[in-house]
Amino acid sequence: MTRALRTAHAGAILTFVLAGLLCGTFTVRIPALSDRLGLTEASVGTLLLAWGVGALVTMQSMRGVMARAGSRAVLRIGGPLCAVSLILLAVAPSFPTALLTAALFGMAFGTVDIAMNAQGSAVERAARRPLMNGMHAGWCVGAISAGLLGTLAIALGLPYGVHLSVVAVVALPLLVLVGRTYLPEPPVVLAADGTRARRRMPPVVYLLGVIAFCAFMVEGTVADWNGLFLRDVLGAPEALAALGYPIFEAGMLLGRLAGDRLRARFGAAGLMAVSGLGTAATFAIVITASAPQVAISGMLFVGIAVATISPMAMSLAGTATDSPGPAIAQTGAMGYAGLLLGPVVIGYLSEHASLRTAMFTAVVLGVLITLATRFLPRTRTAAATPSHPEEKELMAA
Repeated sequence: MTRALRTAHAGAILTFVLAGLLCGTFTVRIPALSDRLGLTEASVGTLLLAWGVGALVTMQSMRGVMARAGSRAVLRIGGPLCAVSLILLAVAPSFPTALLTAALFGMAFGTVDIAMNAQGSAVERAARRPLMNGMHAGWCVGAISAGLLGTLAIALGLPYGVHLSVVAVVALPLLVLVGRTYLPEPPVVLAADGTRARRRMPPVVYLLGVIAFCAFMVEGTVADWNGLFLRDVLGAPEALAALGYPIFEAGMLLGRLAGDRLRARFGAAGLMAVSGLGTAATFAIVITASAPQVAISGMLFVGIAVATISPMAMSLAGTATDSPGPAIAQTGAMGYAGLLLGPVVIGYLSEHASLRTAMFTAVVLGVLITLATRFLPRTRTAAATPSHPEEKELMAA
């Protein structure tokens, strides 16, 4: 890997770290936001819905934007806007204002998420080897750092608004500077009359979207319901129950750090099939556990199992067409729909059965992932040959 390509790779990883840090900082201080504005549980749910819908709306609209502008231009604008919108959320004086700024933060985050995956695909294509799992490991580092910094801020008595503002102000110039490292993407193919050629996404992009949907739904289930399951079903003290999600994230980090090497050895489809079965098996152990310590330990292995599925889905989507941005936008939008829908489905099922029964959904999703991988092309490589002149120059430099 040349020096210029190493710089682009490092820039992509840092973007994932900063995105995880900003998103995680917002999440970890939601209780403080609730206390500051005197919000009810229903109001907090509405706030999170506004954030999620904002993210999903921009993700759904990113196919056209990515085709026209490419990930480099989008990230150079969207990254700083993500930090600025977090500052606005930090100083929101009322619930209506917080609702609006949460939606804006979600929209900015949705833009960044799709674009940074497309940029990661561009780096993979230039390097001609699997790199996406390592980049997604950067997200885990950012999210874990947000949790640790949030714990420190709470211990020091740092107000909600000050904490979010400090993190955003530090991230803002870094996001501006890292924009200089991004790679260009292949130009959009034009039709004979000079207009943009309209191309349907190949079916594999939608199949990858279904796989990403299932993986993100598992992640959403863990994020939103694991703590309640440990506390209310298994009787864990609140402090012990709170360890479930960080341990899950630690497992995700371990899985993603090893994911690229495993993919290079066993192939993406084979690794996703095994990961789906692993997700089903380990989650089954968690929800059938009789002791919270067993369930919490199991969350580490659930994280390891599910960690590589969504990064590989994004990576394969990026190789499905000549221009990775629109394909990744489609797969990403379908995937994040699962992140939003998962907690709702679990909540609905738990009301009509039990939380333990409802969480069995994640076991089913793991099996569905394995079944879906049977329809993936087995010969698809980790990264396509670069087609943009600047990408070729980076490899030849």
